[in-house]
Amino acid sequence: MENVKMPALLNSYALAVLIILADPQPCLAYLGPGLSAGTMGVVLGLIASVFLAIFAIIWYPFKRLFRLITRGKKTAAAKASEKK
Repeated sequence: MENVKMPALLNSYALAVLIILADPQPCLAYLGPGLSAGTMGVVLGLIASVFLAIFAIIWYPFKRLFRLITRGKKTAAAKASEKK
């Protein structure tokens, strides 16, 4: 085994995996509705968490900007009312 080059060894492993995966034997497994629903829930949860993370990264800087703008308008209005 010491004389075998690493790429040749990896190619033989890859070939063995492909042969095993190409075997057309039926899979005798039952995936019930509970497992299917759980899998869909996990996938939808992961997708939702990614979208919420993106939304949070985009929304919170705009929220801070809106607060600064509205506070600026309130202070300008307060100063205007004090001058009267």
